Amino acid sequence: MSELTKYWFAAKRYGWGWGLPSAWQGWVVFVGYVALVFVGARVFPPKRGDGSFMIYTLVLSGVLLAICIAKGEPPSWRWGKDGTPT
Repeated sequence: MSELTKYWFAAKRYGWGWGLPSAWQGWVVFVGYVALVFVGARVFPPKRGDGSFMIYTLVLSGVLLAICIAKGEPPSWRWGKDGTPT
C-alpha cells in the first residue's frame, strides 16, 4: 500500500488543508456530505431566513472536518510539488 492510499484525504499541494479524496472511503464521505447538503436545502429552505439551513450546514461541515482530521493526511502549510511542509 502506498503512503498516499492509507489516508482518505490527501494534503493539498499548496496551502493548508486537504484536497479531493484519495481513497474510495473518502469519496463516500465527500459524496455523502454533498448529498446531505442538497437534502438539507430541501428540508430547511434557505429562503425561509430562520438560519436553520446555515446551522445544519455548519454541523455537517464540522462532521466532515472531524473525519478529515481523523482519516486525512496531517495538515500543514505546503508549498510546492515535493509536498514538504514549511
